[in-house]
Amino acid sequence: MPITLFRTGARHGAIDFIVAAIGCAMAGNAVAATVPLPYGCEMASKGKPAPASAVVAQPVFPPVQVQVRTPVQPTVLPSAGRNYLLYELHLQNFSAEAVTVHGIEVLDADQPASTPVAELKEAQVAASLRQVTIGDNPGNLQRLGVGQGAVAFLCLAFDAKAAVPARLRHRVLLDKAVADGPAIDTRTTPMLVLGRPLVGTNWTPGNNPSLHSHHRMGLWVVDGAAQISRRYAIDWKKLNGQRKPYAGDPRDVRAYYAYGQKVLAVADGKVVTARDGFPDNIPKTEAGFEAALPVTLDTIGGNQIIIDLGNGQFAAYYHLQPGSVGVKTGDRVRRGQLLARVGNSGDARWPHLHFQVTDKADVMASEGLPQLFDSYRIKSGDQKWDTRTGEYPMGDVVVDFGPDTADK
Repeated sequence: MPITLFRTGARHGAIDFIVAAIGCAMAGNAVAATVPLPYGCEMASKGKPAPASAVVAQPVFPPVQVQVRTPVQPTVLPSAGRNYLLYELHLQNFSAEAVTVHGIEVLDADQPASTPVAELKEAQVAASLRQVTIGDNPGNLQRLGVGQGAVAFLCLAFDAKAAVPARLRHRVLLDKAVADGPAIDTRTTPMLVLGRPLVGTNWTPGNNPSLHSHHRMGLWVVDGAAQISRRYAIDWKKLNGQRKPYAGDPRDVRAYYAYGQKVLAVADGKVVTARDGFPDNIPKTEAGFEAALPVTLDTIGGNQIIIDLGNGQFAAYYHLQPGSVGVKTGDRVRRGQLLARVGNSGDARWPHLHFQVTDKADVMASEGLPQLFDSYRIKSGDQKWDTRTGEYPMGDVVVDFGPDTADK
């Protein structure tokens, strides 16, 4: 069954919503995947009936005292011939002794007698586990001491023609026991189908979700809550035909192909934040990097625009060019409207547009939400251009948003 496309009645400006049904590929998009899997994503499959000889685990009392929790349940995300599920398992050891995580099994919650749809073995678990902070940490994170916790960052990929389970359940394999997690849904967030945020070609969706992305791994405790505002964020950088980001002096922001490029409203909505006046940074080089202003929660986004899209979703644009922000707080904008230009302000090493959709109008104290773009072309490596509709660009690809027809 294909995804069903609806338009809202209130129409916060021609925003389309995707309601995910079983089989989550847009019509015309169900083709064989040619883009390499992002690092840390595991191919999933349909669970098969367990063999008759399988040993059924008997309940134990008291239950294993390891918490398995998913704070933000995933939503099926279509991209270039696959459907992805991105989410986290928060593991915490409440038992009286240390435990070691040896594996994670992902099961179809509605087919309890089936084999797992995906299994993370020892090495995969080791790669996916992180502490509650940004980036990698030394030590054996698989071993959870008394009261200790870790987060497993999961990415499951399904062939576009394969049915994605409506609910998942997880078994965490420990030294001599199994910790079972509750069932989670896989169609949690109504996804917006957005217009293009930029114009032209040779854009790369940098730091899109993978275990190499500081966005995906950027779990921060802000206002007392551990959240990932940048879960689906993209750093849009522009390259030339040789995949180089600049020509000339690498310390000159104007040498970068992305610098000064038009930034567009992805939908009609109301501007809830518009900030200008932050200076550009000198781009990072081998000589080092120092931001023009100290990086704080107030300055991290630099010049920025945040648009209320309605229904509890916000589109955020960060690191904009000084003096280019053409809207103010309270303005209503229309899809395709010129908002600003790409800069290098805030916590930006090189000129790019940081774009994300979140559940609150806050750069870090929010949860990142999935989104789709209505139409664009992609190219991976030496392949030919491929038109995609109603998808999100996963992996190492180059994106063409089409010719510049935006306001001057």
